[in-house]
Formats: sequence, C-alpha cells, structure tokens
Amino acid sequence: MMLDIPQERGMSHADLYYPNEDRECQFPLFNFLEPFRAEYMVVIYFIMFLGAVGITLGLFYRCSAIIFAITYWYIFLLDKTSWNNHSYLYGLLGFQLIFFDAHHYWSIDGLLFRKKIRNSHVPLWNYTLLRYQIFLVYFIAGLKKTEWDWVAGYSMDSLGDHWVFSPFRTFMTIEQITWLLVHVCGLLFDLFIGFALFFDRSRPIAIVFCAAFHTMNSQMFNIGMFPYTMLATIPVFFHNNWLRKFVNRVLPKFLYKEEPVQYSSSCLYSKEEIKPEESKTTSLKSAIANATSVKHAPVKATFRHKMLTIFALLYLTEQAFLPYSHFITKGYNNWTNGLYGYSWDMMVHSWHTQHVKITFIDKSTDEVHYLKPTAWASAKRWSSHADMIVQYAQCIKGKLKEHNYDDVEIRFDIWRSMNGRFNQRQIDPRIDLLSADVKWSTFEDTPWLQPLLTNLSDWRTRMQKIENTLSSKDQNVLVTFVADFPGLFLENYIPPDLNTTIEVLEGQIIVELISLKKNITLNVGENTTVPNGDYHNVHTVSPTPSCYMYVYLNQSDADIVQLWDRFYNLTDRLLNETIVRNRPLHSDKEEADLVRLSYENVFEELRHKTIHELLEIPIDYKIHNKNETSTNWTNIRLQFETSMNRSIVKRLDSKVKVQERTLRVFKALMNRKKKQFLRCYHIVKVAFKSIIFRKDFMQLVDDEINNVDDESGSNTIVTEESPPPSSSKPLSSKKTSSTNGKTKKKQIKK
Repeated sequence: MMLDIPQERGMSHADLYYPNEDRECQFPLFNFLEPFRAEYMVVIYFIMFLGAVGITLGLFYRCSAIIFAITYWYIFLLDKTSWNNHSYLYGLLGFQLIFFDAHHYWSIDGLLFRKKIRNSHVPLWNYTLLRYQIFLVYFIAGLKKTEWDWVAGYSMDSLGDHWVFSPFRTFMTIEQITWLLVHVCGLLFDLFIGFALFFDRSRPIAIVFCAAFHTMNSQMFNIGMFPYTMLATIPVFFHNNWLRKFVNRVLPKFLYKEEPVQYSSSCLYSKEEIKPEESKTTSLKSAIANATSVKHAPVKATFRHKMLTIFALLYLTEQAFLPYSHFITKGYNNWTNGLYGYSWDMMVHSWHTQHVKITFIDKSTDEVHYLKPTAWASAKRWSSHADMIVQYAQCIKGKLKEHNYDDVEIRFDIWRSMNGRFNQRQIDPRIDLLSADVKWSTFEDTPWLQPLLTNLSDWRTRMQKIENTLSSKDQNVLVTFVADFPGLFLENYIPPDLNTTIEVLEGQIIVELISLKKNITLNVGENTTVPNGDYHNVHTVSPTPSCYMYVYLNQSDADIVQLWDRFYNLTDRLLNETIVRNRPLHSDKEEADLVRLSYENVFEELRHKTIHELLEIPIDYKIHNKNETSTNWTNIRLQFETSMNRSIVKRLDSKVKVQERTLRVFKALMNRKKKQFLRCYHIVKVAFKSIIFRKDFMQLVDDEINNVDDESGSNTIVTEESPPPSSSKPLSSKKTSSTNGKTKKKQIKK
C-alpha cells in the first residue's frame, strides 16, 4: 500500500481528483458522503500513507492500522466509479489488521516500547482469517466462472493474441489459446489453487502456477498492484515459522541472533503447553518463554478471547454469504452479479459501451437539448449501474439549475454489449429519470432497466463468423451488431468518411432517412445503404426484438493505411541501407547502437523532403473526408514519424540484450515511482502550507508544482511516445503538465 497509495489510490494527483472549483458529479455509496476541500483530501491521503508505513514497520501498530482503515474506507466509499475487486480486498485486509497481532515479530513496537510482545506468539485465528480471505478470492472467482459465458469462451475473447501467449502460438491457434488457456485453465486455476496452496505436498507446484499466473496478469491487465499483492500473499499459506527458519539459515550469526519465543496474552494455551520441562524437541526448548512470560500465558478463555472468537466466526460467515447475497441487494443486479467488488466475479463479464445519449427537455418551452455524457462526469462507469445513473441524473438537475433550467426532464439512452452479445439498450429511453415514479432502492428491482436479451445469446457464434468473413474480404470493414425492443427506435449519425449499409438478421425494421424524407422497410436478409454525414432512425416494427448489423467501410482509414505502408516500406529500406553503409565505419559498435545511429541518419534524410515527395503522391491529393476541404499533411507526417519511431524502438528491443532491456525497464519504473513520490511530497507540503497560512491551495499547486513540471519537461527527448524533432512546426502542441487534463475539461464544458 505504500507503493499503491501514490499511484492507484490517487495521492500524487489528488488536486485533479478533488478540485475546489468546477467540481464534477460525485458517486459515493451513501449520498451524504462528500469530499473535503482538496488540501484536506491531501492530508487524508498523507494520514493513510503514514498508517501504511506504521503497519509495515510495526510502529504504533494498532493506531496505524485504525487510521489506515478509516481513511482508506472513506476514500473507497467516496467514489463508486473506481471500485474493483482488489480495492475492496485491500480494504478488507486493512480492516482485519486492526484486530491482528502482526506486530509480534520484527516490529519497532516490540523492540523499543513493548518488550512483552517482542518475539511472541501470534494467535492461529489471525492466520486462519488471512488464509480464508485469500482462499475466497480464488475459490469464489472460480465458482463465478462456472457460468456458460466463461466456459464457452465469450468473456475474454480478445486475450488469445496477447504477447504473453507467444510461446503457445507455435502449436496452438489464437482461438484455442483463448478458450483452453484463458477460460478453461483460468477456471481450473481459481477453483483448485487455494486447496493446492493449503496442503504441504501440493504447495511447491501451486507456488509455480501462482507466480506464472499473476506475472502474466500484470502484463495483460492494467490492474495496478493487485498481481504483486497476490504474489505477496502466497507465504500466508506456509507454516507460521517459515520466516524464522529462513532468517536463521540465511543471515550470519553476528547479524541476527535467534531469541526465545515468548508466550502471548492474545493466545490460549493448555497447561501442558506452558511447562518447559515437557518440551519434546530442542527447537521447542529454544522457543519456550522465560518465567516472566509464562505469567502472561492464559489457560482460560477471557472475555477478550470470547469476543474475538465471535468476531472471527461472524466475519467468516459474512464473507461466505456476501458473494451470493444478490437476492437481497436487488437494486444492484444490473446484468451483473450484484455490487461489483464483494462478489469476486473477476473478469467474468466483459463490457462494450457503444453509445450514451443524454437528453433534457425544458418543460417551460418544450425545447429538446442534448448533453455531452462526460460534461460533469469524466469517469464512464456510471453508465453501467442503475444507482449511479440516478445519482448522475440528480446531479445534472442541480447543474442545469445553475444555467437557469429550473424545470426539466432528463432521459438517458445507453447501448451496451455484454460478453460479445448484441449491442442493446440498458435503460428505457422514454423514462424521465427525475419523475416521482423512477425510484432506486438497494432492496428492490429496478423496473426501468431493460432486460438482457439472453434468448439471442446463440447468435454470438454466427456474429463471429459474419465478422470474420467480412474482414477477410476487406480489413477496413467494421461491423456493429444491434438488437432493439419492439416499439423503440435507434437514432444514429453516420460520419462523412464512412460508407455504411444496414442489414436485418432477425425481425423487421423501418429505416427512416430524415433528410430524404423516405422510409425503407427491411425484412430478414434485406439490406440498404444509409447516407453518410446525416442522421437516420431505425424503427423496430416486429412483435419480437429486431436484430440487424451495420457494415462500415472507413475510406479515410483505408487511405491512411495505404500511405503508412508506403511510408514504412520507404523508411525500412532507407534504414537497412544506412545500417549497411555504417557497418564498415562503425565496426566496433554493437548491433543496437548501430541501428540507433542509422535511425537518426534516416530521419535526417527524411526531414529534407516533403511527405508528397517521399510518398510520390500529387500535391493536391486529399484523404477521403467530405468534412475537410484540404488535408492537414503536417499532422499526418507527425503521426507517421511517431509510428515509425515506435516501430524502430521495437526493432531496437529485439537487438538489445535481455539484461540491458530489463535494466532499462527497471530504471523507467523507478523513475516513474520517484516522480510519484516527489509529487506526493510537494503536494503534501503545499497542502499544509495552504491550511496553516490560509492560502489558495490550487494557486499554490500551479505556482510551486505545475510550473516546475512545465519547465522540467521543456527538453524534448525522442521516446516511444513522442515523435522525433522535426524542422516543420506542428499546428498544435500538447502540454505535458499535470494540469492539462483539468484545463482541457474546462474548455470542453465552456
């Protein structure tokens, strides 16, 4: 958590999460929860970080665990858009540590302040709860994966082509990897790895599988510290004296001297256990407490022991019950298995949000307005959950009042696809979310949500075949599959650079071409072309849901790809020629350095020619886009050079030695962490300065942090993410400061 708080928890950019002005809509678990001012939120983060440090060092351990748990859960409950399984797990572990005796070994408390707990026993129930918690993470995730979508391979259908599976692609197809390795092996791993870690004989094999599994996850998913956290929990399943034995075996005697283990008042002993003379082995004799520690060894259960027993049993029961409590929390059963987090349904559902439209009607004038979905909420997860949809509607109502819209209706139209199904509506677009009839409750069903069209799930195999057939004919073809309910219609806009047709797969539709004032009725197997650069409506007139597909041909993309192929072939040929030319001159250079030198020479040659000269295209050649009268070749050239730069970096990586590549990745990681911790230090200092001297926090951040970042980032360096310097100046430049996101957000709102 010391590494996680500056990054994923958000401490290093708390000034952007909680700006004091121009606040976005909030999505707390309880509506009365609100964030403090930004400077106080930074202080809360700082307190949470100090709690993590105290737990790690065993310094004022109990107090550290309490302040960490309180601050963590406050920030966690403050924003439902950032919820996920591992954030929930961190909160549970932080809560457990309040009651654990984790400071009985190698802690500063035991070394300096409380000799009585130094090197003393830890109650077995501490280990039991930890092992049980980690076991549930695996086992319940496995039980959730037994549903058909996962078993059939629809949940993670795009993972098979990831580079981590490269060794398997020599003898398996991508489809086989996706189904067998990702879905089947993932199911078996989650179901049985907890049992394998628990037993001594199977534990060595389980450690190997765990290490491989979590290492691969760290590369495939952007899930922060979670894979490394799960790797760190593996030793929880070892015998409780494994670390003591390891330290005694590895460390020299003059650095570490083994001390006898003391009895602990937290444990419960039998009378035989506290008699030194009844010890059976030498190792036990060395672990027997001295006479003073025997006095603190309880042989009868005290009130504290009984209360902790009740707490442990209740916790075990609650954690087993919560993942299957969705018959109680009906308001969260929104195409998912309940409130995401405690259900441990990790990766069971993959989502694709196709379209979000927000309409508000001014009742005084009956005028219809359209609102940008991210106008007051940059996070997109609100559109996936009914509770956050209601919260956002209420927040929009308050924001519109500030713009003199006092009496409005608000309607949402959200189209989503789950696990490769048709894109369909998630909410009834005819419902005014501000009306008295629209209610949301944790314990009641949400009637204004549209049901998932599970009867169309069998279409997924046919949809994949259709998409593969069309893409094999033309790689620039895009296909979108849509299903809609009877009596509703889809309003859609086709950009000018897309040639689009619509074809019916099931049911009957009427395509309304608005500008042409023409209606076209389509039945199964029929299709029609829809005009680009214009709106059209698709009405479902069949008594059952209609299914149809859009087939897009992006001519702009086709032109860009064709030009990129020519540019890549040209630069690759020049690079090979330059490498050959440089080899006799720099015979002592290694291959990677030679490629890097030749790479710089190639771009020197390219900068003296225009893009038209390089690609041998007419000066009046335009990319197919009816919206533009002329093509911005400057931006296209910059994009080409950026892409070329990335491809050369990949080529360099293949030439560089593994040790050098690993060292470079490690240095990049350490530099990133260093910047995060430095910004945390500066932002905490500015927060205390703002509170003590009553100065404007955001102004201090701009003056003392962001301006320094701007100056330090002024030197351009050719990296994988930036194009090489060019003699031609771009029309627009992007700022690298941390305030760029906030400034851009303000401009969008204006």
